[in-house]
Amino acid sequence: MRNAKTHDTVVHGMQPEDTPELRALYEGFEKESLIPLWTQLGDLMPMHPKPKAVPYVWKWNRLLPLAKASGDLVPVGRGGERRAIGLANPGLAPNAYISPTLWAAIQYLGPKETAPEHRHAQNAFRFVVEGEGVWTVVNGDPVRMSRGDLLLTPGWHFHGHHNDTDNPMAWLDGLDIPFSQQMDVGFFEFGADRVTDYATPEFSRGERLWAHPGLRPLSGLQNTVSSPLAAFRWVHTDQALTEQLALEDEGHPATVAPGHAAIRYTNPTTGGDVMPTIRCEFHRLREGAQTVARNEVGSSVFQVFDGQGAVVLGGERTTLEKGDMFVAPSWVSWSLEAESQFDLFRFSDAPIIERLDFMRTYVEG
Repeated sequence: MRNAKTHDTVVHGMQPEDTPELRALYEGFEKESLIPLWTQLGDLMPMHPKPKAVPYVWKWNRLLPLAKASGDLVPVGRGGERRAIGLANPGLAPNAYISPTLWAAIQYLGPKETAPEHRHAQNAFRFVVEGEGVWTVVNGDPVRMSRGDLLLTPGWHFHGHHNDTDNPMAWLDGLDIPFSQQMDVGFFEFGADRVTDYATPEFSRGERLWAHPGLRPLSGLQNTVSSPLAAFRWVHTDQALTEQLALEDEGHPATVAPGHAAIRYTNPTTGGDVMPTIRCEFHRLREGAQTVARNEVGSSVFQVFDGQGAVVLGGERTTLEKGDMFVAPSWVSWSLEAESQFDLFRFSDAPIIERLDFMRTYVEG
């Protein structure tokens, strides 16, 4: 903070004396749509990130009733396309952005409903914190959605959803809409008014081809920008985390930190992130475990999958339980505390930040 004040002082000290000639110069700048750097340096080049986005927590027990009410009042179909409710960061109003690069929403699909097919340049995923009974059809491949599953819809893949049950279902949507909108790279196209396949298989065709650990089909040797595996199942995520902690108990250095197991979902063709703009992870803390506070360039969104705990976000502690979500904007300190076993899904813009070589991290202690 001392450095930031010094920077501000320097900027203020370099300002020229106010004269009629200087005012005329500034009027000339304005007429020609010019802004001099010496009046903007503190904003354009701060000593550290100063995000407009603010740290914020959304409580699942408040979100879900609103999603259910929307199910009674708002139809799904052409025009609105999806019954998705964006989590709007108060610092980024009036946009429904959770961070400058990421978009998050609760999507709700009622009994026997179908969301029509479309595709867009933006990359998307779905994470299911509870419920089942919906299939998302991605480029004609029906993919089952169940609790704990991560489902991918990479950019420009046609996709729609159908609910074959008598019960509604809600899930988390994550996209790179803000980044795409600011970069002016968005395209959108309507697809079928229904979905192209109403089958309800246990496993999608993509899983049958790609979901075999360490084995790659010779029919798919070309690397893909996004993962060709559209579903990452909870049974595998849970087992991977369980084994990390079991190996820790046996004295092997298998975890991120004592009592903290974590995995990253990967593209099986490259070993990299599942999509070019979004990183997805899952974290498990033992009861009583804590993470160290850290600041990172870029933004992250967490959703509690199970258990109770707390987040210390920008110095403020908030208790969390199943379904609760929070955003950690760029360079805002965050840490986690587990009251019980504490499971959290995380997604971030790290692939963008790392590829552009902007990543910096500060870990306390």
